[in-house]
Amino acid sequence: MLDWDKYREELKTRIGELGQLSPQTLRGYQGLAGAGAQTGHLDAKTRELIALAVAVTTRCDGCIAVHAAEATRHGASREEVAEALGVAVALNAGAAMVYSARVLDALPQ
Repeated sequence: MLDWDKYREELKTRIGELGQLSPQTLRGYQGLAGAGAQTGHLDAKTRELIALAVAVTTRCDGCIAVHAAEATRHGASREEVAEALGVAVALNAGAAMVYSARVLDALPQ
């Protein structure tokens, strides 16, 4: 298993390097990342639970490292995280079903 704390720190260093090389890219990302919080419709914990589910569906270890720490910081319990992950599992299975239907549609008649 990964040392998630170490990985998170290494990731921050590399992203910082990218920010030095391409500051507008980093600023653009930060704008996108913070935009949802501006509406106030979802609390921080809910946004982090969604982020974890999306991180699983997109298979992003960096996202998992960052948002697992943030979800915990915002009070998410292991049970709440597990429920959000259950949604991710279901959506991945659902996507496989949809794409299976596409394969059947693509078969020569």
